Amino acid sequence: MTQQLARHTSTTDAPLPDLAARRDQAVRAAVEQGLVGPAVPLVGLLDVTGIRSGAAALRAAFDEVVAPGTPVLHAFAVKATPLVPVLRLLRDAGIGAEVASPGELALARAAGVPPARTVLDSPAKTPAELREALALGIAVNADNPQELARIDALVQSAPSRSPLGLRVNPQIGGGSIGALSTATETSKFGVPLRDEGAREWVVRAYLDRPWLTRLHAHSGSQGMPLEKMVRGVAATYELAEEINERAGRRQVDTVDIGGGLPVNFGSDEESPTFAQYARRLKSRVPGLLDGRYGLVTEFGRSLLAKHGTVLARVEYAKEAGGRRIAVTHAGVQVAARTVYAPEAWPLRVAAYDASGRPKSGAAVGQDVAGPACFAGDLLAENRPLPVLEQGDYVAALDTGAYYFAHHYSYNSLARPGIYGFTAEPGGAAKFAVVRAAQTLDEIVAESGGGTDKNALRRL
Repeated sequence: MTQQLARHTSTTDAPLPDLAARRDQAVRAAVEQGLVGPAVPLVGLLDVTGIRSGAAALRAAFDEVVAPGTPVLHAFAVKATPLVPVLRLLRDAGIGAEVASPGELALARAAGVPPARTVLDSPAKTPAELREALALGIAVNADNPQELARIDALVQSAPSRSPLGLRVNPQIGGGSIGALSTATETSKFGVPLRDEGAREWVVRAYLDRPWLTRLHAHSGSQGMPLEKMVRGVAATYELAEEINERAGRRQVDTVDIGGGLPVNFGSDEESPTFAQYARRLKSRVPGLLDGRYGLVTEFGRSLLAKHGTVLARVEYAKEAGGRRIAVTHAGVQVAARTVYAPEAWPLRVAAYDASGRPKSGAAVGQDVAGPACFAGDLLAENRPLPVLEQGDYVAALDTGAYYFAHHYSYNSLARPGIYGFTAEPGGAAKFAVVRAAQTLDEIVAESGGGTDKNALRRL
């Protein structure tokens, strides 16, 4: 089975179905074609049309607000959806890669993302990681003074063509999800600009290193208000201006504003949009976009979330204490954040009948339970849905980002297969394999099944 997402060209002039219509087509086709069913009760679906559309919208949003000729790199945050075929699809759509580990860099390279369109960010880069990035010419954002000292030694021993920068924390505060907030007073990321002496240290670090030409900050995250994100970008721009003024030249030539545009998990509406964010930046930080600075973005969730669906078969329908419970194969292993922190990460759930068609009928409060052996493994609790019966399907929506990255191996549950799909008006969806389902042999191998059987006995 191919690992390349299919290219699909419409043979009609009819408009493409909207997101919900494409999803419904894909669910029905997945059931009809046997991608999901009694023998394969869990599958992931990715909307190729939606992914391409999102990439085009991102590029258009910033093209609208930057001065002509401004170099702009949109680097997808690989951690959001670490799937090589998806990275290839984004590469073909003009999107690069932001990586934060050797594994993510390997995925980006396997997808053919050029080093010149790759950015390395991480708070814990090893000497080996830095050496590899500098040898390849990948852009690197140092996180702290000790890392910058490592880079000093490396560039002195072997000159590099890598664009080099420093990550700062503007300390503007967090959003509604503390665990994701990167610009708090005590965040582990970057140099904290408001700490005593830190800003002057940053300026001096640039003045002492003419090769330090980028400045990076990432203030956004799910739950972060748009205006606060813009404040973080504004603070970074003001610092770039100060460095350049003190240097007497345009030393900082590129500002990396990170990503973190929040996603609306309450409906199919994409809100806020890339265009809204870009226009707000244009209004509040016009100097950043007037052509004097190159720009890097690192969006992840906002590019992919709306274009993924986790589809699971209802294995059993039961009742306890007057509450209906649909026992499915989608739980903590594919939705760890939702199961453990449902208030911060609620998911919409759609109901489909055994043939893959949307269910109708009066909404009844039901639990949608996963397969893991603990009581809290619930995808949704007392959720109003048409009555779910054995053999029906539930779809967890908005799961294109992070839900295919955070597999949790509790109970040795297998990673589900993932398929990309396209859909035409009035037609069936077409599929291509993104990631094959994990086999039992692979689970055994990952759990040490291939090691010397007597190794522990000999200790």
